[in-house]
This record gives sequence, C-alpha cells and structure tokens, in this order.
Amino acid sequence: MDAGPPSPDSVVPSPAAAAAVAALRDRGWALGTAESLTAGLLAATVAEVPGASAVLRGGLVVYATPLKHELADVPTDVLERHGAVSPETARALAAGAARRCGAEVGVGLTGVAGPDTQEGRPVGTVYVGLTTPERAAWSVPLSLSGDRAAIRRAACEAALALVVAAAGGDPEVDDDDGNESGN
Repeated sequence: MDAGPPSPDSVVPSPAAAAAVAALRDRGWALGTAESLTAGLLAATVAEVPGASAVLRGGLVVYATPLKHELADVPTDVLERHGAVSPETARALAAGAARRCGAEVGVGLTGVAGPDTQEGRPVGTVYVGLTTPERAAWSVPLSLSGDRAAIRRAACEAALALVVAAAGGDPEVDDDDGNESGN
C-alpha cells in the first residue's frame, strides 16, 4: 500500500520543537511529558526533530482524569480540590512527567480544547506546567483561541517556547502567580 507523498508538515519539524531539542541538548537535560488536552502531540512534535532521541525520554498521555493520578502521580486531593484543568494540576503533571520518565525537565499540559467548557473553564483555557533542575514545578496560564486542533497546536508551541526559555535560563518566564521565574 502506498501512503502517498509525505505532507510538508511531516517533512519539516516545528521550529519551536527544533529550538527546544537544541536547548535541552546544550544543557544536557532530558524531557518527559504528561499530556492531557494534547494527548501526546507535544512528545510527537518533539520526536519529529532529527536528534530528538538525545533529549526525549518519553511521554504520558493522561487524557482521563484518573490516569493523571495513576500514571503521573498527581495527588488525588489536588484533582478533587482544584480539578483536572488547573495550575496546580499542571504543576503536578510536570513533576510527575519528570519523575516517571527519568528526565530533568518535565512538561505538563492540561486545558480545554472544546467545543464545550470543562469544570467551568472556558474553551481555550490551558495551563502549562514545567519543572527543571533549577526550579521546582511552576505553571503558566494560557488563553488560546481557535478550534480544537488550533488550541492543541498552540498549547504545544507555547510549551516548547517555555522549555527553550527555561533551558536558556531566561529570567522573564512568568509563572501563574505573576512572579517572574529566576534561576
């Protein structure tokens, strides 16, 4: 069976993913992901970059709320008190991704891709959690627009930009408390 010619998107990796792979490689850091709304899209986007195997340890798809606890070690009290779509859950996902994947950097993604609201959160609400060897887990809120596919892609691109900034020691990475993250 011939699958046909590759699409341009499958040939050219995301520039943000390429930058993240380079930044992580420069630091000697590995990446693990725990993804809810993106359902593995972030890890797959990173894997498209030649040389990604030097930094990508693995990813957890935790689309169902119980799996956030079972696979990514999100405490049940965090899920009960704050919900699946919250900065607290994003931080716990990031920490769980790093721990479970044996990586220095963990990224957690949770949010509402639509078309319906979830837990009272509007479509486009996304929280990106991140942890590095230099900083305990923090999260960044995003308000994205578009259809499901656009929101999921934009969430991945934002997460990759945060990885690049964190790996570069960027002190201007704002967290969800409005504080600037320093190293």
